[in-house]
Amino acid sequence: MGRTLNRLSAKGVQNLKRAGYHPDGGGLYLQISPAGTKSWIFRYTLAGRSREMGLGSAAAFTLEEARQRAQDARKLLADRIDPIAARDAQRAQDALDKARSISFRECWTQYIASHRAGWKNAKHADQWTNTLEAYCGPVAGTLPVADVDTAVVLKILEPIWTKIPETARRLRARMENVLDWATVRTFRTGDNPARWRGHLQKLLPALQKKTRVRHHPALPYDQAAAFMVELRQQQGTAARALEFLILTAARTNEVIGARPDEFDLAKAVWTIPAERMKAGREHRVPLSPRALEIIKAQPDGEYVFAGPSKDSPLSNMAMLELLKRMNRTSITVHGFRSTFRDWAAETTGYPREVCEMALAHTIGNATEAAYRRGDLFDKRRRMMAEWAKHCTQAPRGGTVTPMRKRA
Repeated sequence: MGRTLNRLSAKGVQNLKRAGYHPDGGGLYLQISPAGTKSWIFRYTLAGRSREMGLGSAAAFTLEEARQRAQDARKLLADRIDPIAARDAQRAQDALDKARSISFRECWTQYIASHRAGWKNAKHADQWTNTLEAYCGPVAGTLPVADVDTAVVLKILEPIWTKIPETARRLRARMENVLDWATVRTFRTGDNPARWRGHLQKLLPALQKKTRVRHHPALPYDQAAAFMVELRQQQGTAARALEFLILTAARTNEVIGARPDEFDLAKAVWTIPAERMKAGREHRVPLSPRALEIIKAQPDGEYVFAGPSKDSPLSNMAMLELLKRMNRTSITVHGFRSTFRDWAAETTGYPREVCEMALAHTIGNATEAAYRRGDLFDKRRRMMAEWAKHCTQAPRGGTVTPMRKRA
């Protein structure tokens, strides 16, 4: 290490062209490559080992800035600290700090993206996204994942734990998986605040027994016509989507994910592709005249029932929020499938398999499933027409109000 400091000048640094090392003193050198590029080098010896430490490009750092960097390195050497090791440790810490600042939403987005290929269909990924966004997003979506603790998890789960236990159970499990993934990726440290065994089980009541016997609150089928009168008076996409869902006995995600190319309007058939079905099989749905009318009335776009943007689907919470605005908090959207099933069982003579096929339920008996390869479509078309008639018939003591045409 040279004894004389500040040998170079700013003008000299600018004018030097000769390749090689040009000392400034105190271990600082201007290095000029054969190609003419210039950079700052700090040379030092520690524990008998000679080392070179790059201090940056001369185009990025002035002579004075390079001298300050060299001075900082000499201070570390005075304490027997290797400047290169100290720099590498700081960079590693900065990278870790940056990684730990990743938000909870970014983590679940990356988790879903990395696991999507291993899931049986795209609907599963959509369910993960929709559930986490709906319940975790408002509370902790932008929160650094490293800061998601037990208090945050409880704030998300407690409002829905006993009200919608099946959703709460799935949400907790999904949160646990995402947080485990974040820990393995070093985005967070410590125990998983969403784990059940030995942790949340001490803070929340068990749901297993309730979940087994609890059904989706459903509207009695003899009140369907009166409800449809009220529903048709509601404006907006969510209202039409819910009406269509009721008439087709379809699931929420099947309806909000519907695309125009799934519909054969001439044949009044809606064909839901296998990747959007819970059972992973294509499902044909016969459309009643009113269901067909609803589809034809929707504006053009990527999705039949579009959200705020025509290129995005309606939120999976939109129809539930509509029920809340209608003061129908005692029923759920999914419960209308039960309404349809009760109507079919109590008031019609259609065989059980026709009713189950209309709901796209998997046939539980392996032998029965092997012999039944058709989808009983013609019988289901007649049944769905009768269901639509039941839903649009005049309720006792009143008349059905015809829906006003859209402008």
